[in-house]
This record gives sequence, structure tokens and C-alpha cells, in this order.
Amino acid sequence: MNMDNDRSFRKTAYVLDTNVLIHDPNSLLNFEEHQVIIPMTVLEELDKLKDTKQSIAADCRSAIRMIDKLLGDAPPQAIEKGIPIRHSDSEVHGTLSIMLTQLDRSKEHYLPDDDNDNRIINRIRVLQTENKDTKIVLVTKDINMRLKARGCGIESQDYQTDQLVSDIRQLTKGYVEIPGSFWDLVSNVKTVYKHGSAYHTVPHEALNYDIFPNQFVVDQKGFVGRVTEVTPTEVVLRDLPQDKLLHQAAWGLKPRNIYQGIALHLLLDPDVHLVTLTGAAGSGKTILALAAAIELTVEHKLYNKIIATRSTPPLAEDHGFLPGTEEEKMDPWLGAINDNIEALHLNDANPSSSIEFVKKKANIQFKALNYIRGRSFQRSFIIIDECQNLTPYQVKAIITRAGEGSKVVGLGNLSQIDTPYLNATSSGLTYMTERFKGFAHGGSVHLSGVPRSILAEYAESHL
Repeated sequence: MNMDNDRSFRKTAYVLDTNVLIHDPNSLLNFEEHQVIIPMTVLEELDKLKDTKQSIAADCRSAIRMIDKLLGDAPPQAIEKGIPIRHSDSEVHGTLSIMLTQLDRSKEHYLPDDDNDNRIINRIRVLQTENKDTKIVLVTKDINMRLKARGCGIESQDYQTDQLVSDIRQLTKGYVEIPGSFWDLVSNVKTVYKHGSAYHTVPHEALNYDIFPNQFVVDQKGFVGRVTEVTPTEVVLRDLPQDKLLHQAAWGLKPRNIYQGIALHLLLDPDVHLVTLTGAAGSGKTILALAAAIELTVEHKLYNKIIATRSTPPLAEDHGFLPGTEEEKMDPWLGAINDNIEALHLNDANPSSSIEFVKKKANIQFKALNYIRGRSFQRSFIIIDECQNLTPYQVKAIITRAGEGSKVVGLGNLSQIDTPYLNATSSGLTYMTERFKGFAHGGSVHLSGVPRSILAEYAESHL
């Protein structure tokens, strides 16, 4: 057997960076039969972060608990060798060990030992010389650390187990735009009328797209259909007249284009429990969600309160040091919510009184993202703004807080991600949109256009 073939059968050991464990505390379980190594430096970083006021503190604690669970009461010698990783099915899927930080600098040149990234890379280089028969791979979401590792001869890769699309252009928009007339594609249709609406059953093959419930079909001739049922052979569409969509109103707000129209349609539907709205700044995500929330809470009394929160990296770190109530502390970061409440009441005789009235009547509560985790909200309309900055693990932790009779609306712009270790394809907003794509009680819409102002639209496309 030649050397190249021999190398292909080498064992593989994955060294995990801190940001991987924060991104997904369960990532330890996702490396199949291979060895997983946690540097001591990573444990030290997790320990420092777990007691801070940052939003990632809970994820650090979850990662520490997972490591502790897997290691159990194993002695140091066994940990160094590798503890079997057992899943819920009790089968062994690889091993877990801890990598110490001491170095032997007598043989090779190392990076300056002045930061944690360098310490991890230096220790991996020693590990490579000590384990010639093992392929060592650094797993980190830090692009620069991957570049440094490659420069030192270390193979590195991103953690992508929870990444559902490789190109953001693959992400569903929530609607299919048909050039020309939709009816030109359909040779056979059955139409029935129920509850004042027309439902068209068409052959599945007529729609050469990935079709799923609560997706919309929009053509250039004014037809709008909402997918209500999908089978291998047929698709059922509820006919939604475009004029009706554009003239629906929520707390006095009317859609300004068809994309806002179908978004508001989903927001006002009590049978849709999760809605994700993506789009550029000024496309109307926040004001649509807020108007629908107030309408359904005050007028229809479907919900007891509106919970408004926002994912902003420095939020949890800073808000605890500000004076005042929780709402006052949150105001600098949830100003967009207040701005949109004001926008809904600009034409009132006394806007300030109207704003205070609606806040009290709708029971609008501003909550820090940290304090939502671990709680359960019943009959609540929950608005999560800027959720493109959430990880998939954080998205799950928040959505599972929705109790009986609650609705969750996630808002975000995938071109404005502020978290250093996330991008458009790995964002929790992308993950949520894809995971709930086939959910009968969920829907998503990408809002095209920037109706906020001519200036905003020009800036979005030219700056």
C-alpha cells in the first residue's frame, strides 16, 4: 500500500474552538466516530464567559454541562486517552479528551504565545508531531484563526453541521414569482368554494418549484395563491385577490406592496404560530409585525400581551449597568419598536397620549433576550427583532419558550449580521426559516423593496 492510501486510513481528531461550543453546545455529539479534543484554553474561556452578563453566557454554561456529562467521573489518565461519547442510543460515537497547554519549544518555531488563538494553534502543532498517525483538524468559526492555522500547516474548517443552505440564494422567499400568467402553466384545475374563498387544486407537476404549505404563488397578472395543501400529485391554492390583500389593515396600517400584503396576511392569521420576515432596512418588517400584534391583542383580544425583544451583541453586557426599569434599560436597543409605535400614531390629535394608551392597552413588555430563556409565555405575541444575530441553538432556546396560544415573529436582515462568528448561511434566522419551511402553522416572507422612503431605497442599493 502506498503512502497516500495509507494516509487516507488515518484516524481523525477534531480540536474545537470556543466559538463552536458557544454556537452549538451539542456540537460535541456531531463528529461521528472521530476523536473530539477540547483545549484547556477553551475551558478557561468558557469559564470566564459563563458568569458574565453577555447573551452567550447561557450557551457557555450549556457547553460546560455537556462536557461534564460526557466525561463523568473518569480519571485523568482516561480523559487523556479519550472518553467514549455515548448518544441517547447508548452507542459509542467517537471519544472526547482534554488537550493541556504545556509546550515543547525546543524543536520548532511557534506563534507568539500572547493570545488564546495562538496558544491553541501552538498546542495543535505539538499534537501533530506527537501523533503522526492522526489527522488533526481545527474546527473554528473564526475565519482569521482558520487562516493562521493554515499558515502554520494545520488543517482547519468551519463548523457547518447546522447549516442548511450553502448559498443564501437558496433560502426560500416564502413565495414563487411566476412570469406572465400562472394559469398558462395549468392545463387542469378543480375549483371549490369554502368560507367565502376559492380553492384551486392543480397538478403538482405544473409548479416546477419546491412547494410547501403557506408558500405563496404570485404572477404578473395579479393572481396570488396561498398553498394550503401539498401532496405528491396535487397542490391546493387558496385564491387571495390582490386588491383584498392590499386593502387589509392592521391598527390602521395598510400594505404598500404585494410582499407586505402577503406578510400581513400571515401575521394576522391566528392559525400561523411562527412567522419569519426578512428584508432590507426599511422594507417594513418591524412596523408590520407591531401593527399586527396590536391589532390582534387590542381589537381581537387573541393575546394577553406583546413581548418585544432584540438580539444585539452588546445588549446583555451593557443594559444591566443602566439606571431605571427594565423597559428604560432596554430603550436604547428597542428604540425601533418605539419608533414604529410613534409612526402608527403620527396623525393622531395627541400622539404622545395615543402611544402611552396603546402601550398600556396592548400590554407591551420590553424584555432582554437573556431573561426570555427559561421562561414560558402563554397567549403572547412575541416579536424578536434583529434575529439574524442569533445562532441556531439560541433560536431553538427562544422559540421553545412560546406557550399555549402564543405567536412568534422573527425579524431580520441577513445582510446586516453583527455577530463575528455568524454569516448569512449560518445565522439562526436562516436556520429557522429553513427548518419551519414545511410546518403547517408557520410561514416566511422576504420583503422586497424599501417603502420607507426614496432616500432609504436609494441608499440600500447604492451604498
